Amino acid sequence: MLLKNLLRRKGRTFLTVLSIAIGVAAIIAMGALADGFQAGYDSFLTGGKADLVLSQPDAMDVSMSAVDESVGAELENLSEVAAVSGMLQGLVQTDGVPYFFAFGYPEDSFLLSRFKIIEGVALDSREAQYSRGNPMLLGASAAEILGKHPGDSLRLTDSVFRIIGIYETGQTMEDSGAILRLEDAQELLGRQRQVSVFYIQLKDSALSERVEQRALRLWPNYLLSTTEAYADQQIMGDAMGGYVWAIAGLAIVIGGVGMMNAQLMAVMERTREIGVLRSVGWKKWRIMRMILGESLLVGILGGLLGIGLGWLMLIASSDFTSFFGATAQNVTPAVLQQALITVLVLGFVGGAYPAWRASRLPPVEALRYEGGSAGKIRRLPIGGMAVQSLWQRTSRTLLALSAIGITVGGIMALEAIVRGAMDMIGTMGGDAEIMIRQAGIADTGYSTIDERVGDKITLLPEVQSASGLIFTATALPDAGMFFILQGYAPHSYSIQRFNVTEGEYLSGNHQMMLGRMIADAMHKEVGDTIEIGNTRFRIVGIFESGSGWQEMGGVISLRDAQTFAGKPRKVSLYMVKLNDTTQAAAVVEEINTLYPEIHAALTGEFADQMPDMQSMDAMMGAISFLAIFVGGVGVMNTMLMAVLERTREIGVLRALGWRRRRILGMIMQESLLLGIFGGIVGIGVALGLGYALGNIPMLGSALTPVWEIDIFTRAIIVALLLGLVGGIYPALRATRLQPVEALMYE
Repeated sequence: MLLKNLLRRKGRTFLTVLSIAIGVAAIIAMGALADGFQAGYDSFLTGGKADLVLSQPDAMDVSMSAVDESVGAELENLSEVAAVSGMLQGLVQTDGVPYFFAFGYPEDSFLLSRFKIIEGVALDSREAQYSRGNPMLLGASAAEILGKHPGDSLRLTDSVFRIIGIYETGQTMEDSGAILRLEDAQELLGRQRQVSVFYIQLKDSALSERVEQRALRLWPNYLLSTTEAYADQQIMGDAMGGYVWAIAGLAIVIGGVGMMNAQLMAVMERTREIGVLRSVGWKKWRIMRMILGESLLVGILGGLLGIGLGWLMLIASSDFTSFFGATAQNVTPAVLQQALITVLVLGFVGGAYPAWRASRLPPVEALRYEGGSAGKIRRLPIGGMAVQSLWQRTSRTLLALSAIGITVGGIMALEAIVRGAMDMIGTMGGDAEIMIRQAGIADTGYSTIDERVGDKITLLPEVQSASGLIFTATALPDAGMFFILQGYAPHSYSIQRFNVTEGEYLSGNHQMMLGRMIADAMHKEVGDTIEIGNTRFRIVGIFESGSGWQEMGGVISLRDAQTFAGKPRKVSLYMVKLNDTTQAAAVVEEINTLYPEIHAALTGEFADQMPDMQSMDAMMGAISFLAIFVGGVGVMNTMLMAVLERTREIGVLRALGWRRRRILGMIMQESLLLGIFGGIVGIGVALGLGYALGNIPMLGSALTPVWEIDIFTRAIIVALLLGLVGGIYPALRATRLQPVEALMYE
């Protein structure tokens, strides 16, 4: 009976199933992405037959860990150690791929035995030593996507490498990257004489505890742990998981509202049928069970379709997702279980209120129902037919407004937060006219500029001064938060932009100016000490900057920051102050011409040109498309229900002489009004989300939205598009209704 009831209303059922399927597809695709990313990280962190890992403590990610290369020789001298190998990992750009993993190993590393060479030769072979150019091993997945073979060349950032072999590990993320000689990776990533971690093989695994005790005494600034414990400490997988669930959650909420809308319309449409069932003896609980059963069945059908759509999405986008370890093979039972639980919850929640409402229908009133709005007709003192129609069908209108409001509000809030992040980045430049980063990088966090380049820029006649900056992030496990670390030369002009309200500015090394927010959270005052990554700093000042993310960290000397980040004589960014501000554009062009290894931009345009912000914009576009599509399906469902509900009314209007064009205009007018009102609701939702995010302890200050007029303008345009797209098919269907058949509709 349940399936028969759904098939009687194929259009409504299909649209509801489709809206749920899109949310489930997002769960499948994003879940596979998160799981593949985590599996890839666990693989290269634990799969090398090592017993222990030496790393920088509390690093946000293995790519941000920095260990001095000289420690390797000291580790090899320990009597308990059988073998030691450094590893350097980072993200670079290549051939249209914005994020590409590069791994650096010594040619004789015991870790390389796990990389099976399926074409070409190994990194330690004689052919590799005498090959033209810097040798590299390319993963099998990357080779297939990029169309590369042994003997071909591949550009990573601004360096060209010669592919000598193709390797395979069985892990998609690793097989979508490249292996370089350690010295080549250090040069490429600007991490000379540094590694991310050291992997250690012991002569006897039972000696592990003794080695850890010795390491704590010999290298107090580093952390020695087992490979499994080190993998568990990485937060990138958790961050990816949270991010993808936020995206999937938006689609799920919109799909849930659409399901409730459809089921409520089903109850209203079948009022007389429910009255008949009640009159022949059906109890309230049996009516509820029927409506809930239909809702759950719709959810399951949507889930099955969503699984298929998600699988197809992964196949269609495999050229991109493979670089993060996600393929159709990552659709694991755990991901399928998450999708199943989601559709069951959606089915129950979406059907609960309609089922309860159906069970409360009095049999006599239900039998007398003839369509249209139930009960007493309520009219507004103002507004035409379209406004009155929306007002008379309050439940349907409110659900449609919810779908549009959540869609528009979610998009607005995300865009405002991205704008806020861009503004925060812009404040790093202070009153400098030009900001400079490394050219061709995958992410600004990996920018590395040699200080000698900064010295040359300072000598340009138009330049008053050039101030270098190192920035990185580290975790504070005890406080349950992360810490933004910035490094400036103590007497540089840029450091003056920090408003020190207590204490004084930096005067030397091993000192820190602490942000007000983090100081209050950690109960720190001037004169106290703070330990960051096993390095102790004395707090000489407390600053306020008006920028939440900056106040979630501290400022140390440039030399201390370079040591901490493993970038000696390097900086992340340069801020350039000019003698004549009107020459800024010309100086930008001159710097980019003279030094192609760096990228200069006007301070106001710097954030827009950052590769990570451009990737964020692309991601925002994909999220917006997903949300608009799901929201559009919800509006179409609502308007289709409105047409079905008003079939007899439309028949009367057609019998009175209304032409098809006028019917079309009436339905479209209602749909566009829904869009406008939904846009207004969406603005309220966005402002509420912005307020809620801003009040998250600590993290909220880094998610400060920036509201600009074009965000509101785009919101109304999106809402109107939702109304327009959602109303076209129902309006066309209304125009095709024949007057006689419509008058006979019950």
